[in-house]
Amino acid sequence: METKKEFKILGWIVVVFLAVFFLPIESESFNTAIAATLDLAKWYAREHVILCLLPAFLIAGVIAIFVSQGSVLKYFGTNAKKWLAYTIASVSGTILAVCSCTILPLFTSIHKRGAGLGPAIAFLYSGPAINILAIILTAKILGFEMGIARVIGAIFFSIIIGLAMSFIYRKEEKTKKEQQMNIQAIPEKRPLWQTAFHFFTLVVILVFANWGKPGEGVTSGGWFWIWSNKWLITAFFGLFLVFSLIKILKIKWQWVFGAAIVTAISAFASSMFIENAKLVPLIPMVVAIVSISFIALKDKNEPDNKEWILSSWGFTKQIIPLLAIGVVIAGFLLGSTHDGTTIAGVIPNEWIANLVGGNSLFSNFFASIVGAFMYFATLTEVPILQGLIAAGMGKGPALALLLAGPSLSLPNMLVIRGVIGTQKTVVYVVLVVIMATISGIIYGGLF
Repeated sequence: METKKEFKILGWIVVVFLAVFFLPIESESFNTAIAATLDLAKWYAREHVILCLLPAFLIAGVIAIFVSQGSVLKYFGTNAKKWLAYTIASVSGTILAVCSCTILPLFTSIHKRGAGLGPAIAFLYSGPAINILAIILTAKILGFEMGIARVIGAIFFSIIIGLAMSFIYRKEEKTKKEQQMNIQAIPEKRPLWQTAFHFFTLVVILVFANWGKPGEGVTSGGWFWIWSNKWLITAFFGLFLVFSLIKILKIKWQWVFGAAIVTAISAFASSMFIENAKLVPLIPMVVAIVSISFIALKDKNEPDNKEWILSSWGFTKQIIPLLAIGVVIAGFLLGSTHDGTTIAGVIPNEWIANLVGGNSLFSNFFASIVGAFMYFATLTEVPILQGLIAAGMGKGPALALLLAGPSLSLPNMLVIRGVIGTQKTVVYVVLVVIMATISGIIYGGLF
């Protein structure tokens, strides 16, 4: 046994040595891929982790601690009415303006609370797929028919894929259903409206904090007005959060007011002393989350408040390392594309553009595969597709990428695997790719 262990250690030493020995540092494409990896990681850390993931972890903690298991089972459990469970799951994206990574803490939370595999998968897919902001941007930039096709495709996808997963693993679901029939519902600690108020306050803050900039040249209209004033709107709903922390979570008002004042000071100071406009909101967001975490952990009146933060921290530990690995791999292989910047990975972007022209089975399948493995932050898929279409991408493959891309990514897959296992993850990815390919072929044939 010891000999086997020593040979294993030796094997890893040899592998690492050979990798370093043959490192192609003289290759331009290799160095560009390294630059793309670092660029994507830096952009992801600045643009996505603080404003998207951290609030999402708090929301996931709310589901795990404040939403009773009985409520989750009532709407998403294996004994819930299918039409209700799948309807709620399939339209969740219109409320949650999230991407394929931000949805993960929420999916993990409802899955652990006993949601059926089908509704949970429908929720996992629909959350990023029918983000209302992305749908509007798609229709505006890529055409009205593309926007409508994306909505219809995403809703039907979520339901069909959820039902397919439930059918494939029907034996497991049957066992879970029998177990859930014996679960005695624990009475709610507070009225459902109070939990819903706290939950949706955090959701609204997440939505407006990540409200996307309208297209180039747009200087008027409702979307532009909201984007121009999104931090004022976010701060306004922050007052609702103050109310919720005091009246619903019963945290001492002195502590909550102190946290609010510290957050306001940090917002003022960052706007005064930080020149980079994109970094200005990050400091008050971090201060706000740290302050909320601190006062909730120190609260002695309601034990659930401490559990809320500890649960959120549990999701953070589980998800962040896997996302980091996924972002690094995706950046190295596929490059970094954001904010008008494009840095190629090991796989040249020209290859991708040339392989998705026309409306063949291969071009749609390839677009689905690329979309499934690439990482798209909320709204970024639209300008990327705009550039690919200009480079010769067919409309069918464009829709295929739209339906596979926002809901899947390599980082996303790694986390899903940790929640539902390798086999179910592979089946889920395959279903998404197949459905996206078929939809692309049909859409390309019609338009």
